Amino acid sequence: MKYIIIFFSAFLLIACKKEQQTSQNSASVDSSSIVKDSTVTDLSSEKIAVETFPFPTEIKECSCYFAKSKADFLSEKYIYADDAGKTAYMKLDGKRMALNLISSSDMEADELLSKEIENDDYKISVQGKKIKGEEALLFEGTLTIEKPDGTVVTIPIYGECGC
Repeated sequence: MKYIIIFFSAFLLIACKKEQQTSQNSASVDSSSIVKDSTVTDLSSEKIAVETFPFPTEIKECSCYFAKSKADFLSEKYIYADDAGKTAYMKLDGKRMALNLISSSDMEADELLSKEIENDDYKISVQGKKIKGEEALLFEGTLTIEKPDGTVVTIPIYGECGC
């Protein structure tokens, strides 16, 4: 009987230690496998939140508008729109903004799209390559947002420009 009690006690002691080691190992594996992605649902990063918005009512004619993917574009979840001339629209850090376009390439003459937008809080660059051209020109590319503190977020974009 004495041996059974010793054996049972040793078994419980080993089982408890093994359970503690397993739970500690799984916690360290979980925390080391977390991947931060700047293009999650609302495209939030730690310092710049890029949010989707409906097509701006201010835009009446020619425009360029982009989403983070083809699926979002088809669902009309835009992250960028402009009037193909003076004003770009975005929702950054929870605020809907109308920003002045500094420069924009001629989309019909080029296979490449390039736009620069800047204000006191953000410097935004839109770079794209034409993937299809009919009535509206389809583009894929990147949208890069930079803050004065050096924070930079680059997001893939898909969208179109046309009248």
